[in-house]
Amino acid sequence: MKAQHQVVLSLGSNQGNRLKNIENCIALIHQSVGTVIKVSKLYESPSWGFDSDAFYNCALTMHTASSAQKVLSQVLKIEKKLGRIRSNTLGYQSRIIDIDIIAYDEEILNSEKLQIPHPLMQDRDFVLLPFQDLNLDWKHPFLKKTISELLESSPDESVCNVVQNLKSPLQSIPLEQHNYVAFEGNIGAGKTTLATKIAEDFNAKTVLERFADNPFLPKFYNDQNRYAFPLEMSFLADRYQQLSDDLAQFDLFKDFIVADYHIFKSLIFAKITLAEDEYRLYRNLFDIIYKEMPKPDLYIYLYQNSERLLQNIKKRGRNYEQKIAADYLDKINNGYLDYIKSQTDLNVLIIDVSDRDFVKNQEDYIFILNEIQSKISN
Repeated sequence: MKAQHQVVLSLGSNQGNRLKNIENCIALIHQSVGTVIKVSKLYESPSWGFDSDAFYNCALTMHTASSAQKVLSQVLKIEKKLGRIRSNTLGYQSRIIDIDIIAYDEEILNSEKLQIPHPLMQDRDFVLLPFQDLNLDWKHPFLKKTISELLESSPDESVCNVVQNLKSPLQSIPLEQHNYVAFEGNIGAGKTTLATKIAEDFNAKTVLERFADNPFLPKFYNDQNRYAFPLEMSFLADRYQQLSDDLAQFDLFKDFIVADYHIFKSLIFAKITLAEDEYRLYRNLFDIIYKEMPKPDLYIYLYQNSERLLQNIKKRGRNYEQKIAADYLDKINNGYLDYIKSQTDLNVLIIDVSDRDFVKNQEDYIFILNEIQSKISN
């Protein structure tokens, strides 16, 4: 099940520098509303329903965790920021920018302020043609027709001409050039959430750790001395088995894979939790396994301070994690940082996310993407 909603927006402008208005609008949506995944070609068409200058129009696909109502509120703010002044005058008017929500997944919404799918989309080629460019597997939930079928039956006889291609913001972040990317972080750092979101946005395959299935984990947090060794051994065996199975399904030279862990985390945790003699035995077994494991092309460590980690752990509410102490989290952070310093052949990016919420705040997610872009560029 996807963690984000797929939203299609239609943008239009027929006042001022129409191209600049559209480009600025796309950038603001990406920065503050949701991740712009794909943008259609730019079209020019005559005004629809009134006499005025011709419009530039495009459509875009956006990923967001927000509700349709919140998206509406956010895009109205962008319209206002770009200079649109809505009046109570009846009928259509010229505008610097116009943003319409055309589709929100395949849901049907009907309220006083918001109707989805857009009730007139099937009658407007300047909406349908850009929508078709997005190449989505989408069918009108009420009319039960694809975009191609809606275009065939459209009553709109106006001419829509292609002006030029438009850039998607994600085009500047060639993350997929690193075929295997691993996100790591302390307990509660948000690595699984971020890895899942990145994979959805960049159309990658995922390898996600199966920690919830480990029967020793709740026991370990109640009695660390007794259950540390069986816990670490079971984690090592499970991670090895999962990576061997999952990565074997992919072509590491062609597929784009995003993981929420790297097997070296096993050694980091073992060093903290195991007695010295147990750790020596564990290290011997680990070294044998580690030689066989493919290494990620890009290793991204999400650093969070222990205070913030404890807040996240409390928020997600797993009972067996509630007794985790700050000093234990400090040891894990230090273990990761020591490991990173020792790795001369690993492509590492450390991102401090202590004061960021990349789930609720789009700006914080874009900050992470910008950090990744900077790393790739350098």
